[in-house]
Amino acid sequence: MRIPYVPNPPPTSTEEEAAILSRIAARRAPRPLQPLDLALLHSPPVADGWNAFLGAVRTRTLLSPRLRELAICRVAVCNAAWYEWAHHAPLAAAAGLGPRALELVKRERWDALGDEEKSAAEDDGLGPREWAVLRYTDEMTRVVRVADHTFAALRAVCDEREVVEVTATVAAYNCVSRFLVALDVGERNATGPDDVQH
Repeated sequence: MRIPYVPNPPPTSTEEEAAILSRIAARRAPRPLQPLDLALLHSPPVADGWNAFLGAVRTRTLLSPRLRELAICRVAVCNAAWYEWAHHAPLAAAAGLGPRALELVKRERWDALGDEEKSAAEDDGLGPREWAVLRYTDEMTRVVRVADHTFAALRAVCDEREVVEVTATVAAYNCVSRFLVALDVGERNATGPDDVQH
């Protein structure tokens, strides 16, 4: 990482900082604090807001785990945020995305997919909803402005709440990936998705 992580366990100097640390540890439990937490805790108020926002996106939406983790993984690929990929690819697999589907998520482009590849991907968890989320995620991440036809494809397979939750997930994890990559949290910038152990 480009700056030192805070010590673990992180020191606190006020009751407010102790409460912030307690909230972050509670959300991570039973896992320990992560390198991302130990970077963010240089600024306890930022770490607290981050924890609340990402906690809501990850655990309080109605979005299916498959769509949520698919969007997060695609953001990680688009931004070369391999620390993010390492944490979320196993969750995407657990949510029903098979190895062939995850291989397609890692691709730069899908223009040249043949019918056989499309069929195999569909059998492996990439149906119409997943493809709509993938394309929407790509445009939000790479272009920012989403084309009308891309939005219409998402709207055709998602209700209004799901649209908002997909959009918030993609936006949130673009924020996460940019923080991770800029500071090289987890020391993954020089690696790729195939260098990550699950």
